[in-house]
Amino acid sequence: MFLRCQRWAPALLLALAGCASTPPSAPARLGLKLAPQALGATVSVQQHLVVERAGRIDELDAALEVEASHLDLVGLAFGQRVLSLHYDGKEMTSWRHLMLPAQVRAEDVLEDMQLTLWPREAIADALPAGWRIEDSGLRRTLFLHDEAVTVIDYSAMPRWSGTVVLDNLRYRYRLTIQNAPEGS
Repeated sequence: MFLRCQRWAPALLLALAGCASTPPSAPARLGLKLAPQALGATVSVQQHLVVERAGRIDELDAALEVEASHLDLVGLAFGQRVLSLHYDGKEMTSWRHLMLPAQVRAEDVLEDMQLTLWPREAIADALPAGWRIEDSGLRRTLFLHDEAVTVIDYSAMPRWSGTVVLDNLRYRYRLTIQNAPEGS
């Protein structure tokens, strides 16, 4: 299930912390926690993630498995596990490497994953007042009071195939997810 680590920048852990940190003027994260079965599919993919923030580019390999009863994610850097997350739709358990900054929260990782992969209808039903989500072809946009907060572009369908680019306009980072082709 694990991918072989490729090249790593020593600043990866700090860059990931930047993904989760809240700019002073931004409200708290959305807090999305959808049940794994709401995905409507069983998925097992290997991914290469590239995080871009403030001119930095850092990389991480991950393995994601989603079944109706659970979701598991493992992140690897420097040849070792740095993050793992298990979610059964009710409770989430996570582990982070001691060197991973406290700002890297499993809840934020889960939220980005679900905004990226889950069906629009499942997300729309869970959004609090003032939020909405739109799909237009291979683009998904999350809005808060008619202001775009997150824009997600897909290279292919289903959403967990090909390359996915998530631009978080609120927290000012870009996450590119390259999904390994099945059977590789």
